[in-house]
Amino acid sequence: MRIQTEAELRKVGLDPAAVAEIVRRTLAEDLGPDGLDVTSVATIPAEQTDEADIVARADGVVAGLWVAAAVFEATSGSTVAEVRKRDGERVARGDVLATVHGPTRALLTAERSALNLLCRMSGVATHTRRWADLLEGTKALVLDTRKTTPGLRILEKYAVRAGGGTNKRMGLYDVAMIKDNHKLAAGGITAAYQRVREAFPDVPVQVEVTTVGEAVEAVTAGATFLLLDNMRPELLREVVAAVGGRAELEATGNLALATAAEYAATGVDYLSVGGLTHSSPILDIAMDLRLH
Repeated sequence: MRIQTEAELRKVGLDPAAVAEIVRRTLAEDLGPDGLDVTSVATIPAEQTDEADIVARADGVVAGLWVAAAVFEATSGSTVAEVRKRDGERVARGDVLATVHGPTRALLTAERSALNLLCRMSGVATHTRRWADLLEGTKALVLDTRKTTPGLRILEKYAVRAGGGTNKRMGLYDVAMIKDNHKLAAGGITAAYQRVREAFPDVPVQVEVTTVGEAVEAVTAGATFLLLDNMRPELLREVVAAVGGRAELEATGNLALATAAEYAATGVDYLSVGGLTHSSPILDIAMDLRLH
């Protein structure tokens, strides 16, 4: 991976080494044990070079251009990618997002792997932007969840940021979330919270609650971040009235674009939407080869 690409990845909060590993695995799925694209090897002379445009086939928000560039670079050391748009930028059908120059075999070998990642990330960013636009002017922010594609979490959560959303926890290690089964196993909200605090005093703790009473108990125990699970707007307003100002409040469960404004108006701080990462359709993006 070239210095420029590494620098651009770091600039947007992506670890170049982690991206390189995802790229390696993605290419390995296509190239198999012998690292071979049999069609391109059979039909294209090794010395042939060309360029290709990466083109939006639909309107949306782009994310992952430097990740795609890393795929092309990994396929050939002589391939050069020129990124023409910024991640997080709105694009229209027909826009050229990037141009790649290099051995034609390498361009075609990298094409689907690069587009799979780019289309996926851009789809997440586009979906997230719809939520962020709907919540603009309210205090509520849209959060992602851990419902991500295995192995692609850092890319999908980056795409959420590019689309105007906010990342919650990256995994089980950086935020403790006390959910129903934890409460049951520990003997209740207060007991579970105290055990987490004693074991990991510096780790942020969030407590999932389903009633006003549980919300009050959690805050009384010391919790300052509550997950309000599957509550209707009227119940959310009751929780906000009971503990608002003493804890950050996140609404989750069965949220939809059509009701986003209604839920935001309850006074919660966040709406968390698993669908940002588990159900976003891709943004259609293609590669158009231009022969010299």
